[in-house]
Amino acid sequence: MASGGTRSRSQLQRRKRIVQAAAALASRGGVEAMQMRTVAERAGVALGTLYRYFPSKMDLVVAVVSEELDLLEGSIERRPPSAATAAGRAVDVLMRATRGLMREPELADALIRSLIMAEVDTPFGDRMTGLLLRAAGDRPGERLTAETATEEQAILAGSLGSVWVQELLEMLRGRRTHEQVQRRVEIAADRLLAGF
Repeated sequence: MASGGTRSRSQLQRRKRIVQAAAALASRGGVEAMQMRTVAERAGVALGTLYRYFPSKMDLVVAVVSEELDLLEGSIERRPPSAATAAGRAVDVLMRATRGLMREPELADALIRSLIMAEVDTPFGDRMTGLLLRAAGDRPGERLTAETATEEQAILAGSLGSVWVQELLEMLRGRRTHEQVQRRVEIAADRLLAGF
């Protein structure tokens, strides 16, 4: 039993090293720099081992995105948004995500572009919608989730997430400042989440 637990822990550590290596490479040269052989070398694993964990580069990109979302969710759990309105709480979440991603703009650009072009199903949109629903509906005694939200609430939260992704892309292209993105996201949130 202990050896199975040890093996699982070492597998999780190996997987984490691989994801960190991929993120480090993408942050310096985009997804193009995430060559599987280079990721394996940087992570200190055999190429075959890398492919057992991640059969394709897109699987690896999805894992890196998932790791970034885990960090955002952890931040929100530790310090929940405190704005009085649903829109204010949602904007807080999106601007935290923006600040986190912009610490590594090359990585952000690589990840966002890869997700847009992905031909595989990725959890990014659903997870962002879930985060926005939880933030928007976080009132005393009530926790809004993807399971408890109405179809309309889920669509509106997803639409706000889409607006944010577009604004983030504009920022990465140098066409928007942080302040402009925040203002645009605030306006969209005020309109989309008015009925929450």
